[in-house]
Amino acid sequence: MKIEIYTQALCGFCTMAKRLLNKKGLAFDEIDVTGNAPLRASMSERAGGRTSTPQIFIGSTHIGGCDDLYAADKSGKLDTVLAQEASAAGA
Repeated sequence: MKIEIYTQALCGFCTMAKRLLNKKGLAFDEIDVTGNAPLRASMSERAGGRTSTPQIFIGSTHIGGCDDLYAADKSGKLDTVLAQEASAAGA
C-alpha cells in the first residue's frame, strides 16, 4: 500500500501530518512541491482542485489535508481506509 503526502517547505500542517503518520508506524513517500508549479498542479488535479499542503493519499483514496487526516484518525475512518487499501494491495 502506497501512502503519498504532498508537502512544502516551512509548512507546520505538513509537519503535523507527517508526525501522525509516523506515530502510526506508516511509511510514506513525501513529495515536496515547494517552487515546483507543474508538480503542484499535478497535486491539485489529484486532490480535486485543492491547492493547500499537505495533501495525503493512501492508495487510491484521497484523505485530504492535515485536519482531514486528524479527523479521520479520531473517527476511526483512517484505520478503515488503511485496512481497505492494504487488502486491495494484497498485503
